[in-house]
Amino acid sequence: MALAPPYHILCFLISFLTLLCFSTAQTQRNISLGSSLTAVNNDNSSWESLSGDFAFGFLKIGKEGFLIAIWFNKIAEKTVVWSANGNNLVQQGSKVELTNLGLILRDPKGNQKWSSGISGTGVAYGDMLDTGNFVVANQNSSNLWESFDNPTDTLLPSQTLSLNMKLVARYSEANYSRGRFMFVLQLNGSLELFTRAFPRDDANAKSHWNSGTEGSGFQVMFNQSGSIYVAAKNGTVLNTLVSQSASTEKFYKRAILEYDGVFRQYVYPKSNSKGWNMAWSPSSTSIPSNICTISEEIGGGACGFNSYCSLGNDQRRYCSCPDGYTFIDPNDEMGGCKATFEAQSCDEGLGDADHFDFYSMDHTNWPFSDYEHFQSVSEDWCRKACLSDCFCALAIFNDGGGCWKKRNPFSNGVMDYSVGAKALIKIRKDNSTSKLGSRDSKKKDYWTLVLIESVLLSVSAFVNVLLLAAFVVLFHIRRKKSKVTTPNQFKPAMNLQSFTYAELEKATDGFKEQLGSGAYGTVFKGALTLDKKTLVAAKKLNNMMQEGEKEFEAEVVAIGRTNHKNLVQLIGFCNEGQHRILVYEFMSNGSLGNFLFGSSKPSWYQRMQIALGIARGLFYLHEECRMQIIHCDIKPQNILLDDSYTARISDFGLAKILKINQTRTMTGIRGTKGYVAAEWFRNMAVTVKVDVYSYGILLLELICCRRNFEHEIEDATQMILADWAYDCYACRKLDFLVEDDDEAMEDLKMVEKYVMVAIWCIQEDPSLRPSMKKVVQMLEGTVEVSVPPNPTSSISSL
Repeated sequence: MALAPPYHILCFLISFLTLLCFSTAQTQRNISLGSSLTAVNNDNSSWESLSGDFAFGFLKIGKEGFLIAIWFNKIAEKTVVWSANGNNLVQQGSKVELTNLGLILRDPKGNQKWSSGISGTGVAYGDMLDTGNFVVANQNSSNLWESFDNPTDTLLPSQTLSLNMKLVARYSEANYSRGRFMFVLQLNGSLELFTRAFPRDDANAKSHWNSGTEGSGFQVMFNQSGSIYVAAKNGTVLNTLVSQSASTEKFYKRAILEYDGVFRQYVYPKSNSKGWNMAWSPSSTSIPSNICTISEEIGGGACGFNSYCSLGNDQRRYCSCPDGYTFIDPNDEMGGCKATFEAQSCDEGLGDADHFDFYSMDHTNWPFSDYEHFQSVSEDWCRKACLSDCFCALAIFNDGGGCWKKRNPFSNGVMDYSVGAKALIKIRKDNSTSKLGSRDSKKKDYWTLVLIESVLLSVSAFVNVLLLAAFVVLFHIRRKKSKVTTPNQFKPAMNLQSFTYAELEKATDGFKEQLGSGAYGTVFKGALTLDKKTLVAAKKLNNMMQEGEKEFEAEVVAIGRTNHKNLVQLIGFCNEGQHRILVYEFMSNGSLGNFLFGSSKPSWYQRMQIALGIARGLFYLHEECRMQIIHCDIKPQNILLDDSYTARISDFGLAKILKINQTRTMTGIRGTKGYVAAEWFRNMAVTVKVDVYSYGILLLELICCRRNFEHEIEDATQMILADWAYDCYACRKLDFLVEDDDEAMEDLKMVEKYVMVAIWCIQEDPSLRPSMKKVVQMLEGTVEVSVPPNPTSSISSL
């Protein structure tokens, strides 16, 4: 016969079971009716999932307002995977509440800004699930609404895309409003990529990629292992978009239609904070393979009107403006470009054609927008035909003798080595925004005034004498004033702003906040008077009087004409008395030197992108600029990082401008110790190859995340990075260079390629160094990197 347990033991078991049941109920983390969140600065008000991996709530987006979103909650980036009000951010004090009609967002005045749109009643609770799905359910735990059924631009593991559902890319990396691309699973079963008829929500007629599953596709699946595929109704896999096999226990995963129109998958190791990495398998490609090839009769293409698209080795799209054009909005690279010069006049006949010339771009085309086509002609004939036509903004010429005239705006611009055509951009020779007729009209007004004064003078001889005397005095005063002011008020051949010293003194609050200084000037932070949101960096140059007026003017004109994604843009200048100040756009993330050698080092992927960006910027300065520019001082401190950590070359204080048809120049030593090429010290004429050398040293610093010279290192063979890097390469021990970088250690083939490129760049013999164009090609993978020799092996031959 079994004995009954003692009373106190029975009480303990009942209490334990009760506690266990209570704990189980709490794990659901249900959000009850009436619960709400309020948007508050410096507080990410949110409802977290049970594991804490995801959170739903308010996120502050810059200074613009608050976004209702779901994000990865345990990583520093707080990466957004779903959002509700990207097109209509709300202000502090706004509230989202779970009501019997679902989720409702109201602004501080109580106006409804968004709702989950549940019809009828029956809402019992909400729940932020560990899958990243937020659900609103009834008493029977049936989901009445869920974020997975209303995706924005992202898919998560276990999420599906059903018929007629779509992903819409955000407008830009930091702008969560609906952008220019959409991924749609059509009702016929075909998964397709479209551009949007922006700003409308409709898709343009032509799809730019499709899954080939028309008539059989039923849904897009993102399974737990990381594979993404189009499946039939019976579950059969029809088309695998991404083939991956990675544990969700070790990695966070997401797939996103990014703002540049490319569908990509990313993984994030849970064990460290190395950041998101693209997770394509070796056999797969991005979708589409080249977004730059988007070409449609209506719309601007992948980058907007008058701009062109180029693709990096990372499959990233880069939008740029051709020479003579600049972004309409510097913060919106897809918004198109505008001319910085006055268009050719049709009233002047052929006379105005003398003021124009062509800037040629190889492997470049703007399909469509042409209005005349000629065959079997020469390039010179094509140039003359466009030059004599006031409607012609550019011409496209190919090796087959085809010539296409295009009018403004031109669209679908693409630069790619597969393009067998050359673009001839027609720009004003002085790149001037001044109007040709303004001087004549001023003369006409002047002589009209003289005529009126003559009539008045004839009334009285006495008055005549007085007015004549006054006229003479006024003439001398104006002449004297003109002599004083004219030298410092030159008109640069570019749409640059001319500031007075007083204006910049006010903008910088008396040159109060110093951003940096060097031998050639000091940089101060400021805000333009007319637009307090426009931050600038004002560089006061030292000893410019010794450099000479003409040299300063020439450099301002040359730098002002530059326009590239990887250059800091010159906004304006001050040339008043002894004051020489250059005003640049402000770069929020400071210098590469501080980022690379500071406590928070960039990831291997970031370093690769920065290296490629700097190379593209130098290629532009050396070969794509109308006036060839040698920077002369490439180093980490002169590379700035913008909001998205894009590399931007700055500080042209030492730049040497080469005249047309000039390839080399004699000048005194310029640059910074450790980055200076040998020819500076050998009384040799310097060429663009001095920048190539400096870039090679900088590339090694990016690879190894250390300075070129570190005297504190105990091992003397490692003190000079260039020597150590070559030794490691020669001995096949490249892992020594990146041994503390797990991400780079897993990508040693790419490390080897980058080291080989750097060794070619730092060859002692300038003739052995590649051009920056070839450096870009090698980094992008379009040109093979051959085995480099020992950099010092050619010293004796110099």
